[in-house]
Amino acid sequence: MRQRHVYLLALLGSTLVGCNSQGHTTELIFVDGRAVAPALDSVYAFTAQGQPGVLLHYRNTGVLDTLGADVLSSPIQSQWVDGLWYVSDVLEGRPSIVVFDANGEMTERVDLEGIASAPHQFAVLPDRSIVVETNEGRLVTLDGDSVVTFALTETGTRTGLVVAARGGVLHAVTDRSVTLYNGQGNIRWRIEWPWDDTIYAIDVAVDADGRTHLLAGQQTEQSFIVFGFSPTTGEVVRWSREGPSSTFYVGRMGEIYPDSAAHWVRGN
Repeated sequence: MRQRHVYLLALLGSTLVGCNSQGHTTELIFVDGRAVAPALDSVYAFTAQGQPGVLLHYRNTGVLDTLGADVLSSPIQSQWVDGLWYVSDVLEGRPSIVVFDANGEMTERVDLEGIASAPHQFAVLPDRSIVVETNEGRLVTLDGDSVVTFALTETGTRTGLVVAARGGVLHAVTDRSVTLYNGQGNIRWRIEWPWDDTIYAIDVAVDADGRTHLLAGQQTEQSFIVFGFSPTTGEVVRWSREGPSSTFYVGRMGEIYPDSAAHWVRGN
């Protein structure tokens, strides 16, 4: 298993260097089913199953670094906001969001025990308040010790996915809806789930250009596909080819492609 992780990291390194050599014309948006988080336009952050810490790739230099390897136990999602990294984690069964400064030093651990039904899904607003989905399916804002309702939502058969988008929050609930809220919790747009119940949401991502993407799995075909939404209406305006791997990248004009090389190197 550890050898497989070594192959994965080597593959990611070569893929990222390839993206860099193309003049930033492409960028990864999902790696092995997990959203990639950009910091400005120069750094990618992503995680790998079984690997402690968050992997940081500096696009201009090709350097691959690690954030929080000695602090994070089971990281998945990350977000860069105003000079700080926010990373989801589960330590000894307790979900949390860990905050790091620009130098990689931990400054805070926000405990989500008893609050969040999906500890690895969160969105940090520009004022640094954190939005998560509660055990009851509501979206709430965490600001210090207070927990305030951000938005009322309809619960679905699966836990919703959350990501910060355009100063607000994108919330995707399989078999229900995809909604973009502004920073005050008011709906900018909402579309009813446009696919049948054989397509389910795996993760959501926002790329360095602010475009929103939803990674979906197809139960009947055992394959993956990515959909992109219009920022003003929520209409699905672009989509990728189906692929057997859950790693995808996006081109300068928004074209979405599966990364098939990751599939055969890992031997899935």
